[in-house]
Amino acid sequence: MRFGRWRKLIEVSEKREKHRNSLSGTSPPSPSLEGLILASPARVPPSPSRFSMSPKIDRIGSVHLNMNDAARATQNFSPSQKLGEGGFGTVYKARLQDGQIVAIKLAKKAHYEALRSEFESEVELLATINHRNLVKLLGFVDKGDDCLIITEYVANGTLREHLDGRRGDHLDFNQRLEVSIDVAHGLTYLHLYAEKQIIHRDVKSSNILLTERMRAKLTDFGFARLGNLNSDDKHASAKVKGTMGYLDPEYMKNHHLTPKVDVYSFGVLLLEILTGRRPLEPKRPATEMVTVRWAFTKYSEGSIKEMVDPLMNEVVDTSVLEKMFDLAFQCVAPTGADRPDMNLVVEHLWGIRSDYIRSRTKD
Repeated sequence: MRFGRWRKLIEVSEKREKHRNSLSGTSPPSPSLEGLILASPARVPPSPSRFSMSPKIDRIGSVHLNMNDAARATQNFSPSQKLGEGGFGTVYKARLQDGQIVAIKLAKKAHYEALRSEFESEVELLATINHRNLVKLLGFVDKGDDCLIITEYVANGTLREHLDGRRGDHLDFNQRLEVSIDVAHGLTYLHLYAEKQIIHRDVKSSNILLTERMRAKLTDFGFARLGNLNSDDKHASAKVKGTMGYLDPEYMKNHHLTPKVDVYSFGVLLLEILTGRRPLEPKRPATEMVTVRWAFTKYSEGSIKEMVDPLMNEVVDTSVLEKMFDLAFQCVAPTGADRPDMNLVVEHLWGIRSDYIRSRTKD
């Protein structure tokens, strides 16, 4: 893999994206849509149209670095610049010579060869996607044992950090709902509107980054695979990839990869957003260790308010909560055939948003 090959791929992808936009009448969203997410839904700009693409922040492939440049930009890959760990390697905050802030993902040196397929997969897929709720590729290095992926920097940490309260104030319901819609938009794009269908395979709260304006972006495409948009056939995958707690049980059993794998993970994510609990809670009593099972039991008992994250510190209409939990359980249905497609999930979430706004205006 070299820059020449991917630059050509990127240029073709951009031309096709412009052509699709001209046909559909879509255009990059106005910055005015991205106001701060405040407590009152009447003042919250909704997540943009399902067809909205990313703002043109920088041309894909525009950042060219070698390892020496990357070392300088990250203070020699200092722990103080570390942002997190991904499937491919460690992610660092980097300041380039022109002052631009980017994120650099460095392969784990002891596992270069084992990780090479993940590196190539992530670069290839990131080079072809362009959506405001997906982290944008800016460049990469693939030379000898040096493997770097350079992406846009998303300043406000991960969703999991916010749910844990490690980023200041806890998220209110409005913010949680908007994050859910943003992620659903990103997955809908991958499944239905990308150049080729893409299945992410690692949807989880630590792979969702939040901007300073609290918009969500899905990241870490190391486990992503191409699907088949024009066929209902299931795709066999030699190795099941993903994170325990978010993994689709049907996929783990039969190794058949379909977009419904992401739908299941999104359902787990919705429960995580609503309850604040991680998918697996080993320190809790046996009946509460698996959040999906615990939540379903509580839901069946009608104990909906007991399920809500106590740190949310907001009273939300019970009917709104019920619809949100119901959607989550539809997504985690035991079989993929019983789960909604992501575009229908988006429609449901839009309806829940409308119900939430109406409930608040009555107060």
